[in-house]
Amino acid sequence: MFTGIILGKGKIIEKRPAGGGMLFGIEADFALTDPQEGESIAVNGVCLTARQIAGRRFLVDVSPESLSRTDLGQLVVGSVVNLERALRLSDRLGGHLVSGHIDATASIISRQPEGDFVRLSFVVPVGFGRYIIEKGSIAIDGISLTVNHCDERSFSVAIIPHTLQITTLGQRKPGDLVNIEVDLIGKYVEKLLSSKEDKEEARSSAINPAFLAEHGFLR
Repeated sequence: MFTGIILGKGKIIEKRPAGGGMLFGIEADFALTDPQEGESIAVNGVCLTARQIAGRRFLVDVSPESLSRTDLGQLVVGSVVNLERALRLSDRLGGHLVSGHIDATASIISRQPEGDFVRLSFVVPVGFGRYIIEKGSIAIDGISLTVNHCDERSFSVAIIPHTLQITTLGQRKPGDLVNIEVDLIGKYVEKLLSSKEDKEEARSSAINPAFLAEHGFLR
């Protein structure tokens, strides 16, 4: 579990096929204090397992599923990524709860400077707009952000100067793909409501003329 508060950036220093997926070597621009072999780390918002940690360098394996749902397959040696280490129970929850399980990719459709800030607008795949609400939270390439405006197919966010400096959003431009993870709460609510509606529909569909006749309501 993560918070969407990026610790720093990393550079891809190795990329090669491995086991049907890909292997990446990454070098962080910050110290990996108290590293633990096998710990979780978010790379552009994707929860991956770090191994062979040496100094600021580590390896991660990317599965075919992650390659199909994210933009990681488009990265090359030299690409820069956002990094966040896993949340500890004693940490401050500065952003929002982020699982590191990407829902889809979105495309940047506009970038508008607003003083020292930048407004980015995105288009999302059909069906994902229902999970995005105005003033709600969303993770973009692992960054916890607040939705300013949204409709069924698009949304926009305002990026503060600090975020522009320490994350990859400072270099993002129209046409770029980003990883998005919608708020977990919305998905759970939808699942629970869907289950309730299915049960109510099943109960109502069971009451029909044959049922009423069998129980003596019809003669």
